[in-house]
Amino acid sequence: MSFFTMWKWYKKKSNFLRRGFQNRLDRRTTMSVHAKARKVTTHTLQEMKRAGEKITMLTAYDYSLAKLVDQAGVDVILVGDSASNVMAGQVTTVPITLEHMIYHAQCVQRAVDRALIVVDMPFGTYQGNSAIALESAIRIMKESEGHAVKLEGGAEILQSVERILTAGIPVMGHLGLTPQSIYKFGTYTVRAKEDEEAEKLIADAKLLEEAGCFAIVLEKIPRELALKVSQAINIPTIGIGAGPDCDGQVLVLHDLLGITMDFSPRFLRRYLNLAEDIDGAIKSYCADVRSGDFPNDEESYTS
Repeated sequence: MSFFTMWKWYKKKSNFLRRGFQNRLDRRTTMSVHAKARKVTTHTLQEMKRAGEKITMLTAYDYSLAKLVDQAGVDVILVGDSASNVMAGQVTTVPITLEHMIYHAQCVQRAVDRALIVVDMPFGTYQGNSAIALESAIRIMKESEGHAVKLEGGAEILQSVERILTAGIPVMGHLGLTPQSIYKFGTYTVRAKEDEEAEKLIADAKLLEEAGCFAIVLEKIPRELALKVSQAINIPTIGIGAGPDCDGQVLVLHDLLGITMDFSPRFLRRYLNLAEDIDGAIKSYCADVRSGDFPNDEESYTS
């Protein structure tokens, strides 16, 4: 091979390698924040807001479903006090205890590799006494190994939020319809339709941001107000029944999968009808057992 031929081959090879390296570099630099995150943190969520990427959040209360949710790529798993409704059959979220929440969070934590785990602080563990709030939050973090806690309310719980944050525990806020206050509201209707309540909600969102919250859930408020709040603060907003302009969305997993069918608010989109599928599967099992079809020879051991 002549020198000239070798030089041409070398130049062609170098250009090929350079293009390949540049393509890999381009893919890396254009990759979304979500795709790059091997482990989602509070910082990841704030980066996603700055990049204009939507945040996904779902509830989970047990190991098996939490594992599926995490593997599917959800950014945040909320161990919600809605476990009181979907797991325990209670009418409201009020009865669930700190011990119950820690147990559910422990189950979820064992399943999750990537998602940020946020644990609801139940009713009575943070309202009115910031010392009790701090003690409750520390118990959740130490005993469940969750990553953050969520509290409902604005100015009225600000001292509790600030005291929890002094311990280095990340806090997510929750404004709008706050289910722990259902007996005060008397209804699950849309909140902050009137100017006075809407102005208070915006003020509360700013207070929570200034205190150090890393994100705020906005529940069942007009979409126009949710947009105003999302634009007024630098931390992410995560909506449930608050329209498409929040920085992310959250749903109760059992509602999304169609396991619980007696709850059908306007904001809910069901992606499956598992209640019907499960009903059919169990009826088929019962029929097979009663007819002697299950177990068959292939499903039985021999000596």
